[in-house]
Amino acid sequence: MIVRIAGEGQYRLPDENAGRLNELDNRAVTAVEQGDETGFQELWSQMLELVASDGNALDDEELVESDVILPPRDITFREAQDEFTGDGLIPD
Repeated sequence: MIVRIAGEGQYRLPDENAGRLNELDNRAVTAVEQGDETGFQELWSQMLELVASDGNALDDEELVESDVILPPRDITFREAQDEFTGDGLIPD
């Protein structure tokens, strides 16, 4: 799975981590729906950490279509309310 973090770059995330990323995404949607800003921020941090630690950064010259585009690291809770809805960033 190719994951882009907006404003940063792309990462090749092993397939075995895609399910975990989707689970965190679904939990982040729930936190946003419940107005739980602290819970969302914690889950958002876990999502970014998973991609950065378990993914391999792609060279800037390597052009690959992203499967998932994550918002920038500094997304506000208000912005998250527009992004983390329904099936989330990663459709089931």
